[in-house]
Amino acid sequence: MTGDCAGIKFDNCRIIERLAVDQQSAIAALGALAQETRLALFRLLVARGPDGMAAGAIAEQLSVPPSSLSFHLQELAHAGLITQRRSSRHLNYSAEYAAMNELLLYLTENCCGSGQACAPLCDPETALAEERQHGCC
Repeated sequence: MTGDCAGIKFDNCRIIERLAVDQQSAIAALGALAQETRLALFRLLVARGPDGMAAGAIAEQLSVPPSSLSFHLQELAHAGLITQRRSSRHLNYSAEYAAMNELLLYLTENCCGSGQACAPLCDPETALAEERQHGCC
């Protein structure tokens, strides 16, 4: 479904019945992102896709000491924006796309007074499948 909010076209505009994100969850997520390193970290993980990255690779990419990185990862995980999983001896972190999309929908819940959310939703599985189909990756 395509919607039109203030002249901007977005795919995935839809009427919001009940969002999983409440005000307190939104405040926690936005608070976690309101710091330079954590924002860069979250954006890096979003760009990496569902496979995520190992903590060591994140520290190297962002030039953050491991002790500081651990703190920032914990803050984002506590806000529900990232998940952690063990892969042999390494900890891998990935963005929690559903939480990100729910936050965007919460922020645009009544876009332009229309009763619709007009946030573009991120679907990494579809994006990766399309890239592979076109021989990109």
